[in-house]
Amino acid sequence: MELHHEFTVPVPVDEAWHALLDIERVAPCLPGAVVEDYDGRTVTGSVKVRVGPVTVTYRGTAVFEEQDGSAHRMVLVASGRETRGQGTARATVTATLAERDGGTAVSVRTDLTVTGRPAQFGRGVLSEVGDRLVGQFADCLAARLAERPPGPGGEPEPPGEDFRDAVPAQPLDLLRTAGMPVAKRAAAVAAVLAVLTVAAARLRRHRRHRAGHRAGHR
Repeated sequence: MELHHEFTVPVPVDEAWHALLDIERVAPCLPGAVVEDYDGRTVTGSVKVRVGPVTVTYRGTAVFEEQDGSAHRMVLVASGRETRGQGTARATVTATLAERDGGTAVSVRTDLTVTGRPAQFGRGVLSEVGDRLVGQFADCLAARLAERPPGPGGEPEPPGEDFRDAVPAQPLDLLRTAGMPVAKRAAAVAAVLAVLTVAAARLRRHRRHRAGHRAGHR
């Protein structure tokens, strides 16, 4: 599925560009994300997603395929796999920055493929979750940019805390993030799946019971 989002931050485009490339600084603005290593091009880490009572952890990497400072365009390819399960997630994120009224407009296009439990909610729910997450990220990024003035050459000062020492991130709660209307739809899907699971388990027990009953009469 393809998702489109746009947000603005109240700083010049060069400062916003350097801030978005400062993974250690922006990682705390990404709900559920934990950065373990970053070498300037490849990010290694994990993302925790909560779906009702179930928490799914994806581990993987994100690689900057393109960083065009003159055009202020970046392409990030991320992929991960569930640590306990067969689900996968892959995203190609293309971000373009442009000056707007003294600030910076950031346009983000995401080509997302998800398999496993979070995929059960479909494009509509994931799109609404994406809208809310981008809004939260933009607010957090704007607040962090306001905390610390840029250093020499327009680049932001390095963060005071290394990402390896940061407090573990809380899982991204899809139902809570989606909001009440979407959460009700998602909860309904989860409830149907739960009913089907219980029904299937009862059917298997019933079949085993009948098989055992027949065996006893032979």
